[in-house]
Amino acid sequence: MHLALSAEQTLIQDTARRYAESELAPVAARIEDPAQRALYLRNLRGLAELGFMGLNVDGAYGGTAAGTIAFSVAMTEIGRACAATAVSMSVNNLVCEVIQSIGNQAQKERYIPRICSGEYATGAFCLSEAGAGSDPSRMRTRATRMADGWLLNGTKMWITSAEYAGVYVVWAVTDPTRAPGKGISCFLVEAGTPGLCIGPAEAKLGQRGSSTNPVIFDECRVPADALLGHENDGFRIAVAELTGGRIGVGSLALGIGSAALDVARRYVCEREQFGQKIADFQGIQWMLADAYTEREAARLLLMQAAWNKDHGEPFAKAASMAKLYATEWANRACYTALQLMGGVGYTQAYPLERYARDARVTSIYEGTSEIQRVIIARELLRELA
Repeated sequence: MHLALSAEQTLIQDTARRYAESELAPVAARIEDPAQRALYLRNLRGLAELGFMGLNVDGAYGGTAAGTIAFSVAMTEIGRACAATAVSMSVNNLVCEVIQSIGNQAQKERYIPRICSGEYATGAFCLSEAGAGSDPSRMRTRATRMADGWLLNGTKMWITSAEYAGVYVVWAVTDPTRAPGKGISCFLVEAGTPGLCIGPAEAKLGQRGSSTNPVIFDECRVPADALLGHENDGFRIAVAELTGGRIGVGSLALGIGSAALDVARRYVCEREQFGQKIADFQGIQWMLADAYTEREAARLLLMQAAWNKDHGEPFAKAASMAKLYATEWANRACYTALQLMGGVGYTQAYPLERYARDARVTSIYEGTSEIQRVIIARELLRELA
């Protein structure tokens, strides 16, 4: 693997950093207030204008076609400034890649440009349910074939950006006689379709600027051409696309943890106790050394996974390793930063308390750390078979 970024990747990284520092960071705390939703949507429009809503999408559909490495480094920079904005960017890229991967030509031309351009504020990825989170094969949402299309019934939970999405990628059981995961299909449902209802936003610990809602399908009729890919092949699609999504979440987590450590590093160089800067104490220095060394390990794991994906190499194990390590590291990094700053870091005078709240969910969504360990172990054992 060649470790240096290309000129295009460097340009995207620099552009993301400048936008994050000038536009996102100054309002990251304000958008936690639901009354500031318009400000949050402005952030998303800005990302669309920069081409960041389809970084690994073909230019024929309005994407940037810059690849997974560029997506990863951009996600890290956006995540440094505002995790709530970054998670919508990650989901938008995921939705576009799903449609690009398995959609027919009409579906690609209809939906991907609208997401990439910002005509749709976001897309939504509707997989999880109350009883089918880590095991989505047990979902209960049903799609029943009708003479003129499909009838959807069921409820999806914890759907990022649901309340302002323009299109929803929805998984539902189409053949309940098959084993779990074998009779699931995927559909494209447009906002405003009768029978599609968005529930109230969840009150969350972190990433509050991004709405997370239940999505209810109550006798929701969609046309026959809403089917995405082949009938009863939807679960395989979900598993494959989530693998790529883990690179995005790991990169987001890398940004959050990096921001937290950088705040703490500057603080320890200014704070004095016992007649000297606390950065002069060896204990403080070792905490920084360990945290930043682990950060570099997380970055390299993410780059390896992204490189594998861009070059058509198997990347499931690499993506799970990267997601597991980067998200667990981000949580440790935030708490190390809080410890370094002491009581002041616990207050809202500094953004550390928000970083710590924002980091926590990264080891839960897009597959918990425990699920990543299951995947990694399965791949390790499969290599011996």
